[in-house]
Amino acid sequence: MRRQLLIFAAPLVLLSACASAGHDVQSAAADSPPIGATPYGMFLAGEAALNDGKSREAAQYFEQARLQPDVDPLVSEKAFTAALLSGDIDKAAAIAPTGPDAPEAAKRMGKLVVGVAALADGKGKPAQALLAPEANAFPHKSAAALLAPWAAAQAGDVEASLVQPQVKGDPLVDYFGQLGQALLFERAKRYDEAETDFKAVTAGSRASEMAVLAYGGFLERRGRKLDAVALYETALGQDRSSVALNAAKLRAATGKSAPAAPSIREGAAQALLAPTATMIAGKQTQIALGYLRLILRLDPQRDDAWLMVGDIMQAAGDTDAARAAYNHPKPTSAEYGAGQAKLAWTYQQADDHQTALKLARAAAASGDADARLTLADLLRSNDQFAESADLLTGLINQAKTPDWRLYYARGVAYERLNRWPEAEADLQAALKAKPDEPELLNYLGYSWIDRGVHLKDAMGMVEKAVAANPRSGAMVDSLGWAYYRQGDYKKAVDKLEQAVELDAGDPEINNHLGDAYWKVGRKDEALFQWRRVLTLKPDDKIKANAETKLASGLGPDGVAPKLAGQ
Repeated sequence: MRRQLLIFAAPLVLLSACASAGHDVQSAAADSPPIGATPYGMFLAGEAALNDGKSREAAQYFEQARLQPDVDPLVSEKAFTAALLSGDIDKAAAIAPTGPDAPEAAKRMGKLVVGVAALADGKGKPAQALLAPEANAFPHKSAAALLAPWAAAQAGDVEASLVQPQVKGDPLVDYFGQLGQALLFERAKRYDEAETDFKAVTAGSRASEMAVLAYGGFLERRGRKLDAVALYETALGQDRSSVALNAAKLRAATGKSAPAAPSIREGAAQALLAPTATMIAGKQTQIALGYLRLILRLDPQRDDAWLMVGDIMQAAGDTDAARAAYNHPKPTSAEYGAGQAKLAWTYQQADDHQTALKLARAAAASGDADARLTLADLLRSNDQFAESADLLTGLINQAKTPDWRLYYARGVAYERLNRWPEAEADLQAALKAKPDEPELLNYLGYSWIDRGVHLKDAMGMVEKAVAANPRSGAMVDSLGWAYYRQGDYKKAVDKLEQAVELDAGDPEINNHLGDAYWKVGRKDEALFQWRRVLTLKPDDKIKANAETKLASGLGPDGVAPKLAGQ
């Protein structure tokens, strides 16, 4: 049975691993332009490459165009943007827009880039001036505010480095600014004040994994390994699957060397992650990618940033860059499992299922929960439902409070294995936890409809799902199939025609429409729909169903159709 299913691509949680554009930074300096190329032609080529998400290629074209005589200032602005997005921060800093004709947005980003480049090069005083909160405006004010104390530390201005940054109305700056202040108090050997801040940012539900790891590292460096173990264990009580927390707990418990305090560059890179996550959440992808490139200029080994870049590049269609980014974390990195899992999906989407499963199995072996979820999803996508269900059972048993999506995914696997009682129990458990989730309402509602049970409840569920997602072909199909099962074939045709318009390439929807046409006496249209099903790569069950109806000439119930109008 085909229904839409939420896929567990590793979730983009605030400041967790995401993705990065995986090539090492290369210069965007121009190659020799093609013979006969014009500045305008190179500009257009750069625009096309930038629109396709290929920022490295775009940077080369724009740089070629920029170096031509009497070039339009817009070309220089585009060259700056492309250099930044491709990761060539030094080039971007060198050509950052400053003139009166440059757009204000480009000048604001340019100032941030020049400031970060100075900070990365150890030039603390100019970095401190450029990154001062009063010198920066929307949308980069929060980023500058979080970077400013690290620039002050680089400049040797200890007192300024210890002032907690604030931006009115931005609680993210309050929280991560206090975390940065804790690290800088430690750097200044003011340990009691550092611990006060660390306790504040790890208290109760406020604690982020980043803050817990930072406080735990501080405790380990102070020789308080038992306190560090207790802190990690408390955090793991909320999520046993965290690779980083488990590794930190093991390190502290076995008396291994404490992690080093972050350098100024490393601390600044970590500080910039929070505004990056905000930009991603706000779908400001270009700014987010620019911030990630700045993070990696400060700390090239920041693997969570590499993964975020990879996600952005994959979404933009630059699979090669995404794969390089996902491959960046080494096997010893906490992000290795997540990176390999994301890499596996790029091969699955390219129909290289063997490579996808091989990579996913290797990633899952790291113990990373997201990697194990990815393997479960890939197994299900490749019709290996039993192994998928077993993996999901392990994750459910491990979780203190299992996510509803775990039950949903396992319910789908059980349903495909024809283990309906177990599937139904899981789908109902998921729905109890998430009663208004359209995907769940649709899947369980359709399953009941297809079995001819609980039709009244099922009808209400799919109606609710369609109301939430009226442009979903799968959900409208469920509603049409509900009418069909209830014998209201005219309404079934109306809804199923809508569903086919919304999702013309879905074999099951087309098969359903053929059945409904047959029931209202539209035999030729029914035969057309079933023939069409066979061109749409149906699964074995749908293919056999369509072939049987075509071969017998007797339709879905093995009986001849009534005449149209009867």
